Amino acid sequence: MLIKTFVKSIYPRHPNKIRISITFMANSLSYKDKTFTVGSTLGITYKFKEGEKERKQIFKGILIKVKGNSPQTRMFTVRKISRSGIGVERIIPLISPFLDNISLVKKAAQQKAKLYYIRNLHEKQVKAKIK
Repeated sequence: MLIKTFVKSIYPRHPNKIRISITFMANSLSYKDKTFTVGSTLGITYKFKEGEKERKQIFKGILIKVKGNSPQTRMFTVRKISRSGIGVERIIPLISPFLDNISLVKKAAQQKAKLYYIRNLHEKQVKAKIK
């Protein structure tokens, strides 16, 4: 989890007079008291209706980005590579009624907030980059 804190003085000649502290988490996602970071492999249980039946499907992939400032607008993107070698990305709102569960499959320690560079890599190269 990457937490950045910026402390800046309003008055440059008097650095101790007034300070503003801003803390934000650029690359993490919280869901049901669990925290996931960008680069981690997630298993997302998504439910949907097929005719009259309700079915659950697991989408397992790498968390690429998290966007949105408030819990109502928070969305995340997960990417997986299918068996045929085609990359599939899914953008999921955090407050979606179809989102059933998010589980951590593999934790990765990435320093970047967005992993757009893995879009141009093959599956073996992605596994080597994200450890």
